[in-house]
Amino acid sequence: VQLQASGGGLVQVGGSLRLSCVASGSILPYNVMGWYRQAPGKQREMVAAVNSDVRTADGGTHYADSVKGRFTLSRDNAKNTLYLQMNNLKPEDTAVYHCTAVPRSFGDSTVWGQGTLVTVSS
Repeated sequence: VQLQASGGGLVQVGGSLRLSCVASGSILPYNVMGWYRQAPGKQREMVAAVNSDVRTADGGTHYADSVKGRFTLSRDNAKNTLYLQMNNLKPEDTAVYHCTAVPRSFGDSTVWGQGTLVTVSS
């Protein structure tokens, strides 16, 4: 499967964006999907991820502490799409955002999508 990310852009502090990651095929074989980001001169960091095999109160979703309460991750298996709703954006959220899909089968490879740039201006 291939992943196509979109939705990035230039937004002012406090604004919102919704990133989408559309898969070219079914995402059912991928139990873990998420978003990472990489800012200039910094290491890549996990932003949010969801494990569809986990049945807990949080729905198997994890967020980086820096985005908790502001970002919401959702997954639509019917549309083969992963979303990241980003609210109350801050300058430190500026980065290239990549989506990823981790397969349930150990024999298959993790898939990465191309990045989409988010720029938050102050």
